[in-house]
Amino acid sequence: MGRTIVITSGKGGVGKTTASANIGVALAKLGRSVVLIDADFGLRNLDLLLGLENRIVYTAIDVLTGQCRLDQALVRDKRLNKLVLLPAAQSRNKDAITPEQMRQLASALSKHYDYVLIDCPAGIEAGFRNAIAPAQEALVVTTPEIAAVRDADRVIGLLEAYRIRNSHLILNRLRPAMVAANDMMSVEDVQEILSIPLIGIVPEDEKVIVSTNKGEPLVLAESPSLAGQAFMNIARRLEGEKVEFLDLEAASGGLFSRIRRLFGAKG
Repeated sequence: MGRTIVITSGKGGVGKTTASANIGVALAKLGRSVVLIDADFGLRNLDLLLGLENRIVYTAIDVLTGQCRLDQALVRDKRLNKLVLLPAAQSRNKDAITPEQMRQLASALSKHYDYVLIDCPAGIEAGFRNAIAPAQEALVVTTPEIAAVRDADRVIGLLEAYRIRNSHLILNRLRPAMVAANDMMSVEDVQEILSIPLIGIVPEDEKVIVSTNKGEPLVLAESPSLAGQAFMNIARRLEGEKVEFLDLEAASGGLFSRIRRLFGAKG
């Protein structure tokens, strides 16, 4: 049986779907079979980030209503034969599916794939309850902003209430220069509030916009940007590898890192 992991956030706009797409692709690049489930019924976006929007024929709703088989609804990525997408229905709302039906879909898929990754909609209403229903693990995505961190804290509490206790934190869109200037929460600040293990730190990266518009996840690039490397490292950590966190301050060429290098060279 494969691992069923929900990728959630509480607050919208923190990069949860970007994380879902890139982690799914990264795991497939590592040789694992992966199915991505878009659980955001009514606001389908995961297909766009993967560049698969023109290949959708059936959706999860079509499977549940008996209009097609589960394997017919799966959209295969031609770039990676181990990656498939189960798209959401854009014309239906979040009440069109129940938690039990989500469990049935995920259970059927987990028999054939190493990872079932569920892209959870924003908020904590029906869509959230549907998305977390089959999950054994969770990746909680937040940005270092107080509103996003507060919403993530609320989500972590709900995950525990639903007996999903294996949760890990992804801190997205970190800007080391702003942290150094005390204008942005640090990794330590966020960890202290949320108190769940950190699995990834992803820096702010303009290439995310380009990759989203092109439907080409960052990790597909031959020479991935820092954000692409960070997502690949998250996938490797999910696989059990011990991977050091990127030195984002040094990579950004910040003043403090240059001073350290200068004194280090003199020493």
